[in-house]
Amino acid sequence: MANTAQARKRARQSVSRRERNMALRSKLRTFVKNVVKAIDLKDKSLATENYKKAVPVIDASVSKGIIHKNKAARYKSRLNKQIFNLS
Repeated sequence: MANTAQARKRARQSVSRRERNMALRSKLRTFVKNVVKAIDLKDKSLATENYKKAVPVIDASVSKGIIHKNKAARYKSRLNKQIFNLS
């Protein structure tokens, strides 16, 4: 257990930051999952609409340090490619 005031404060901060990060990561996964579901249904218009909603969430996750910028680029690239290949 934390012995100093500084260590107690850091413990409190780490709990609140972990909760915030988990919420943001969950939001990111939800938006990506919505795009994937639309792709699985082969609904190009819905997939495109969901993709446009997901891109800002993905970019915000990068700026907040939730995911790496290359991972975000990979997400966007793969989703966009799958949407483009829908007939």
